[in-house]
Amino acid sequence: MAGSRDNPIEVAGRCYLVAGAAGGLAKPLVEALLGRGARLILMDTDAAGLDGMISGHDAENAVPFVGDITDQDALQAAVQLGQTRFGRLDGGLNAAGLLPIAASDSMDADLFRRCIDVNLTGAFLFSQALAPALRAVGGGRIVHIASVSSMVSNPAYAAYAGSKGGLAQVVRVLGREWAPDAITVNAIGPALTETALTRDYLSNDAFRAKAISDIPMGRLGRAEDLVGLMLLLFGPGGGFMTGQTIYVDGGRTLV
Repeated sequence: MAGSRDNPIEVAGRCYLVAGAAGGLAKPLVEALLGRGARLILMDTDAAGLDGMISGHDAENAVPFVGDITDQDALQAAVQLGQTRFGRLDGGLNAAGLLPIAASDSMDADLFRRCIDVNLTGAFLFSQALAPALRAVGGGRIVHIASVSSMVSNPAYAAYAGSKGGLAQVVRVLGREWAPDAITVNAIGPALTETALTRDYLSNDAFRAKAISDIPMGRLGRAEDLVGLMLLLFGPGGGFMTGQTIYVDGGRTLV
């Protein structure tokens, strides 16, 4: 990927596929990319949410695509759309995910499987679909949203932590496997962040208080906390980083 080393977070003119684009965690990331001149295929199962995301943006730079990250055909179509509309893809951001929290002895098996399917299998399929397009342009960047649960253990998080722990290891393997192709694969691991995905849990005062008390910096994560690292991983400054899960967590993984 060409780019000025004078600006380690330059993404102007780059073209990315974003999965889970209509989610609350993705919104400031999408805004940051578009605001810096990137062009995006925005993929989500939520058509109305995608319409809201692209409102106010140049239709040439923000293209919606309704599809599920677990659907290989949909992923291939999204990649092809990016290549057709922009002439290339330079990378992808995977912000799709589920967060089921339930006691392990009573958790529904289908819910466990769905969590693994979206958070882990979907992340793999997303990477797999992008890889040929990135090889075609001499390399590129893949960034996944992992979690502090890739490392820490919380009661009732068996499905979620299992999926995110697996994702961290898949990132390591893909990072090593695709390094000769100049494809970097990394993940960002946020602390618990207040979004639509977590709002119901955080409405419980005891749950919220415990979550905050577990974070040494004394607050929940904010989606905006991830912007700087995402831009670095997509920009020239992140060109020699691969296979890493980097935690933006207020110290949560230190506890």
